[in-house]
Amino acid sequence: MSKGTAKNTTTKTAKAETKKTSEKTAKERPRIHTIDELRGFAVFCMVFFHAFFTIGYVFDQHWGIVLVDFFYPAEPYFAGLFIMISGLACNLSHSNLERGVKLALVSLAVTLVTYLALGSKNMIQFGILHFLAAAMIFYGLANKYLKLIPAAVGIILNVLLFIFTYNITYRSVGFPFFPAISVPDSWYSTEYLFMFGLPSKSFTSSDYFPIIPWLFLFVAGAFLGIIAVKKKFPKFMFKKRIPPLAFLGRHSLIIYLAHQPVIFLLCYAAQGIVFSWNALSGLCSAVF
Repeated sequence: MSKGTAKNTTTKTAKAETKKTSEKTAKERPRIHTIDELRGFAVFCMVFFHAFFTIGYVFDQHWGIVLVDFFYPAEPYFAGLFIMISGLACNLSHSNLERGVKLALVSLAVTLVTYLALGSKNMIQFGILHFLAAAMIFYGLANKYLKLIPAAVGIILNVLLFIFTYNITYRSVGFPFFPAISVPDSWYSTEYLFMFGLPSKSFTSSDYFPIIPWLFLFVAGAFLGIIAVKKKFPKFMFKKRIPPLAFLGRHSLIIYLAHQPVIFLLCYAAQGIVFSWNALSGLCSAVF
């Protein structure tokens, strides 16, 4: 056997052993069911919020608009919970870059479908799936450098940056209870920086989660994931308490992709039933 062949064989064997070790570690690592349940709760809230939005603003039902306005103040909290848990989960995966690229393709398809179905004013240009794709790609490229930072420092720093930049889309930054710092209007004059939290006046999107500030929350979750990998979470978090929410959490991406078409089908079906009932009632009134 030549030296080159021997070297290739050794390399392949090493890769196979590494893969087996990773799979074994993943199987041996206890599942943090509380994380699944929290993610499931966040998905549940987002699905209902989007249902109310569709009923109110797409199908012109006033009660839907009322419910959207009622729940709107809570929307950043359950969306933020979902984003932070997604960051945490990146430390439990070995293919963040690949997952990010695949999700980017899916998010582009979402933009195309919403453009065809809802038009340019209601299409999704940089929603939560677009953001998660960008965040996964970023973490896939930067995680080995981020892991040089102590987890506690990383969490605190990124939470502070998230709070500081939270209102950047409204042209200001700063901490609560302190005077806000205005961001120059010139930063919002281009049509191409909306993904970084700098939308122009003409920018519209039915779902909008820009890289700034949300990437900081995602990375804070990733630092929490480092602690999770080391099994330093409290023991009660490894017990399953609410199986339906845990199920939603484990299948969050599929549910998120499927929920909007299902909502539209249900709304169209309800609209058809109401139309048919009104037509039948009118016919009966005319005949009898």
